[in-house]
Amino acid sequence: MPRALLLVLVLLLALPAGAFEIVAFCPDPYLSGDPDEYFVLAGAGPLDGVTVADGEGSVRFPAGAVSSGRVVVARDAAAYARVHGLPPDYEIAGSDPAVPDMTALGDLRLANDGDSLMLMAGRTVVQEVRWPEDVQTRQGQVHFLRAGIWDPHPRMIGQSDFAPVTYEDVAVTLFVSPDCSYEVFAGAIGSARQSIDANVYEFTHPGIARMLVEAAGRGVAVDLLLEGGPVGGISAEEKAVVSYLTENGVPVRVMTTQGDAHARYRFDHAKYLVIDGASVLVTSENFKESGVPETGLKGNRGWGAWVQDAGVAGYFLEVYETDSTGGDIGPAPSGGAPAETGRSAYDPVFAPLTVEGAAVTPVLSPETSDLVLALIAGAEERLLIEQAYITNSTGGGPNRFLAEAINASRRGVAVQVVLDSSWFNVEGENDNDEQAAWINALARSESLPLEARCIDLAAANLEKVHTKGVVVDNSSVLISSINWNDNSPDFNREAGVIVVHPDAARYFAAAFEADWSAGGEGGNGADVRLVCAALIVLAFALLYAVRKIRR
Repeated sequence: MPRALLLVLVLLLALPAGAFEIVAFCPDPYLSGDPDEYFVLAGAGPLDGVTVADGEGSVRFPAGAVSSGRVVVARDAAAYARVHGLPPDYEIAGSDPAVPDMTALGDLRLANDGDSLMLMAGRTVVQEVRWPEDVQTRQGQVHFLRAGIWDPHPRMIGQSDFAPVTYEDVAVTLFVSPDCSYEVFAGAIGSARQSIDANVYEFTHPGIARMLVEAAGRGVAVDLLLEGGPVGGISAEEKAVVSYLTENGVPVRVMTTQGDAHARYRFDHAKYLVIDGASVLVTSENFKESGVPETGLKGNRGWGAWVQDAGVAGYFLEVYETDSTGGDIGPAPSGGAPAETGRSAYDPVFAPLTVEGAAVTPVLSPETSDLVLALIAGAEERLLIEQAYITNSTGGGPNRFLAEAINASRRGVAVQVVLDSSWFNVEGENDNDEQAAWINALARSESLPLEARCIDLAAANLEKVHTKGVVVDNSSVLISSINWNDNSPDFNREAGVIVVHPDAARYFAAAFEADWSAGGEGGNGADVRLVCAALIVLAFALLYAVRKIRR
């Protein structure tokens, strides 16, 4: 055969497989024996001649098979459907007559600890992915390819894959707990006319429950999703709230492992409400009396934003609809009894502030949590960080967010860090007080513009710091549920927003400064707080007056 003709023949044989790419696979799913292991090919066109092998066996598509863009091949279709809620496009084991069978040669099984997956054209390997060389396997993890990179972030079975989107010219009402969160919640829920979809880690607040029941009573379709296995379990107080809601026609469901359907996130730790598909309230606080106390009562320091924009709300509504459907969603347990709660008084400092013309970017864990890294990396002058806690990475060094903040200080950005000082965050051998001391020691050793403090809760008259907030320069702020550890950004469902607007940055910078200065240094904490409060209130009053005159 002439050499040129042989080359043409080789190219023709390579075309079918060359038009496709392995873009995802799961070698170690949750079911015993891994009958639901699978791989995914991307590409459009005929699948005749496309073969996938692992060295011990191979499978090829049946004659006449065609892909319209994405093809899922599972070992056992029935097992895959039990886990994912829908069948694959093709199967190897022949368990479901409705699912076309692959033609097998040998035994293709994806070994958990080490194996390879090859896309073949004849005897030519078009693509190969190996583990542990190319990816590090973990039970339940789906390995996926994006822009030529395997596993840009962890993704477990059933998890979503939302892309980052920025929405321009948005109106946002900013608020902080304990000062004014309750009135913003009341306003947001009271504005609902059609629907409220809420996802929250814990819900024990009888006042918010009453708001939702009242909304349902005026014809609003209210739907709630909670975490089904919070740390310490679902409390009696939460069961009582669930009973009250369900008895008044408000459905409440939980995300947790249900039979073969493993919980897709380690914790559903988000805290948001979508109202009428037109606005979304996002906060760092659970729906608890400590997180959203009635105005004038003591509670946590938390940050929040009520975003009045259909685009942002639509994004979160799609997230909610994705998270609230699936095999790991079931009814919430009820019963229990409400707790008798007495809260001490608190003098509010901050009123809600509405800004217009903001840019808003939703942030989700795990898929877009690296937006937090990019936000910190973009700091040029000042970086204010207020967190419930910061833990080091499993490798022993600072976690990714703290490491990026330290890098910012090394390029001259002034970095301040406020951490909680509740007993459970400072009485251990390696928690917030040790973390603050480590940060300050590093700052001294490298002469960095970097300082950390544990808040004086008594002087600030707060129960604890629970926010997970960042202010960058005089331009942007992160409001989210993402804790600074390894688990939260990679394995939880978390939610937040980055708001780009100078007034938003100034608002939360003022809240930060009040907490930073609480207790003073050698002075009277109450006096310092009152002075800070007076200056902050005066500043926002002047800002409001100037805007009113300009209009």
